[in-house]
Amino acid sequence: MMNKRQSKEGIMESRKLNLLKQLATGVAAQFGSKCEVVIHEINSNRPDHSIVFIENGHVSGRKVGDGASQVVLDQLEDQARQPKDHLCYLTRTPTGRILKSSSLYIRNRSGVVTGIFSINYDVTDLMLLQQQINEMVEPRDKEERTEKLININDVLNELIDQSVALVGKPVALMNKDEKIRAINFLNKSGAFLVTKSSDKVAQYFGISKYTLYSYLDSNKQQEEKK
Repeated sequence: MMNKRQSKEGIMESRKLNLLKQLATGVAAQFGSKCEVVIHEINSNRPDHSIVFIENGHVSGRKVGDGASQVVLDQLEDQARQPKDHLCYLTRTPTGRILKSSSLYIRNRSGVVTGIFSINYDVTDLMLLQQQINEMVEPRDKEERTEKLININDVLNELIDQSVALVGKPVALMNKDEKIRAINFLNKSGAFLVTKSSDKVAQYFGISKYTLYSYLDSNKQQEEKK
């Protein structure tokens, strides 16, 4: 039979969950239909069915009874590490939408993670809008803009921005051919004459240096065929 202390702690956990649900509903209402708020209950008996409450589940396509994202699961893999709140990171849904996410870990009196309060905001359209705004405010006189640059690193950053504008979508939404097109622009613009530029370009486009060089070779072969 459950003793009084266990009973009291159970009531406290129930109150905590009800409070989190209230906060989830409020946050989702404040930020609208693109804002998904999820409450996970961490239970070793059902790790793949952790969601106990969700608002605007259409954002990620999940529902009550589904599991946490791999990013969250990786954080929880070793409780001894005491996972810290993971704030403002980007994730991608199975349909390719980009989410700006934050995961806050809920602990019991012993410090063990018993729940997760997650906020996932769909920023895909905002990223595309940002790209369009950048194109609108970009001056027509490229040479005049270049004269105002301060150092070589600024030049590289500017060329990367131009390569993204050329494709017309954020890097996170680019496919392989679009990345090759952007990198070809950088190559023709002399970006790789900058010291260690290949490291920065590879990191920016989320590819390895080996893949970067293979893209450059692919562009070179296409040019030779023309």
